[in-house]
Amino acid sequence: MAVKALSFDVGDYVVYPKHGVGRVVELLKQEIAGMQLELYVLRFEKERMTLRVPTNKAESVGMRKLSSDKTMREAMECLKGKPKVKRTMWSRRAQEYEAKINSGDLVSIAEVVRDLFRADDQPEQSYSERQIFEGACSRLARELAAMEQIDEPAAQVKILEILRAAAAIYNKDKPAA
Repeated sequence: MAVKALSFDVGDYVVYPKHGVGRVVELLKQEIAGMQLELYVLRFEKERMTLRVPTNKAESVGMRKLSSDKTMREAMECLKGKPKVKRTMWSRRAQEYEAKINSGDLVSIAEVVRDLFRADDQPEQSYSERQIFEGACSRLARELAAMEQIDEPAAQVKILEILRAAAAIYNKDKPAA
């Protein structure tokens, strides 16, 4: 059998692309359909969900360790950038945003957060825009919180401060309506 490229220990924080940051709570050997399987048991506290991932499938589903400091810095820099406003239909953009969030790539998630952020002096978001923004922001905040060993609300405050500062810079350029 091939050597496992990824190995996680009990207590490690991991990122599962579709669910965000979880923690390995157990390594389990279980017989399923007559086959012995080794499983990572992941716990996602926010969703109150437990997920069992076969160790040999961890890499193919995109499970990974927390991002490096370099990747987190790239994501935070991305938040400071100018939002990219696409003029395509909302349903198309929503699909693209969801795909970026579910990719598990931190910088892609940061792009979604940046592009969907609305400062207090900007027009209201639609309900679905708000939902996608909150989901992406929460995903980014959970990884930041796990990396900096702070709680999620503190991480969200940090993210929103960066976004508000960037919005103040980029909204000055726009003429008053």
